[in-house]
Amino acid sequence: MNGHHAVFISNRDEARGFLEKIGASPPGIEYMLPKAVFRCLKLKDIPSRAANLIKQEMLAKGGEAAVAKNVAVGEGSSDVLLLGTLRQYQLLIEKLKLQPFGLRALAEEIENILLALENKSGNLKLPHGRVLEFGQKTLIMGILNVTPDSFTDGGRYLNTDAAVAHALEMKAEGADIIDVGGASSRPDSTMAAAEEELKRILPVIKKLAQEDIIISVDTFRAEVARQVLAEGAHIINDIGGLQLDHELAGVLAEWQSPAVLMHNRLQLNQGQPYFDLIADIIAELSNSIDTAVAAGLPLEQIIIDPGLGFGKSVAENRLLIKNLQDFKSLGRPILLGASRKAFIGRTLGLEVEERLEGSLAAVALGIMNGADIVRVHDVKQSKRVAQMTDAVRNEYG
Repeated sequence: MNGHHAVFISNRDEARGFLEKIGASPPGIEYMLPKAVFRCLKLKDIPSRAANLIKQEMLAKGGEAAVAKNVAVGEGSSDVLLLGTLRQYQLLIEKLKLQPFGLRALAEEIENILLALENKSGNLKLPHGRVLEFGQKTLIMGILNVTPDSFTDGGRYLNTDAAVAHALEMKAEGADIIDVGGASSRPDSTMAAAEEELKRILPVIKKLAQEDIIISVDTFRAEVARQVLAEGAHIINDIGGLQLDHELAGVLAEWQSPAVLMHNRLQLNQGQPYFDLIADIIAELSNSIDTAVAAGLPLEQIIIDPGLGFGKSVAENRLLIKNLQDFKSLGRPILLGASRKAFIGRTLGLEVEERLEGSLAAVALGIMNGADIVRVHDVKQSKRVAQMTDAVRNEYG
């Protein structure tokens, strides 16, 4: 037995570890690093002339580019699948920046995606003088529903003291963030009015603001966001991705508050089919990001959420977890909210109260595939799973 085996290298850190173990010289390591990491990038709807040029240039650099058959005769447009090492992409980008047909701008987009895939950590500047670091460990966001009709714990924490006690319990169990919601967004619920939402959550926010807790508020409403931020909240978790209340972006910019922008085809574009699941969601999240930045919220203050359960089929939800790392292309931390959701129940044939193991599996898989924050009901169990998964993910041997 000789021990020959395949190795899978996903980033520069892993490549460096392998090269150092081999005993390569420091200059050799730096030279080989860009050749050791292989990336596949999918470009959407590229005009045929541009697609042809991209294919020719990538082939010339030793990489590959797959295009539709019609590109050869210069008809229409095509998606392009690029296959190459980081070094080949470097050479491609340099050449595309000199080409016509909008390829300079496209080259910059490719460059930004590749940089985003290497970035791992950063921090969010919170209102009221706090900072939240991400990327060093998976952050646990504990769910606190102050509602009568949420799908898993509706009615349990309507009393302010009970809600605060549960928040403190989740913090003790390892929650880094408490996400307070006052209006259920489940598919068959009636959305509470803003006045009722505020009546439910403001007393809780005021009390939690006196504790050493980072507070997120699950709301899409500008007025609710304005009031809870004034009372001590730190993050706004918007299920509408700034599309349900067009004044919210301005409030976020005013407070410079971090925002979770979630993709949603339950309340928005209901029933609209996906032509390319990942690409469609990334495009729509990009629009939400552009809206936030145009209003004055820095890109560095944005978190993205692919929106499991919000207008996706059971299979599509599973596919999003499997391909979560694709969303790293947007260059922002990723929040994953799978806890106890219907797609878990339908996969396993289980009711809400029996979905713990399925939820924990989604937490582990999500973390391995790029989640920075997991939003969960079961904090103690999820914290342990996250710690173990982080230890495995960050082990370079």
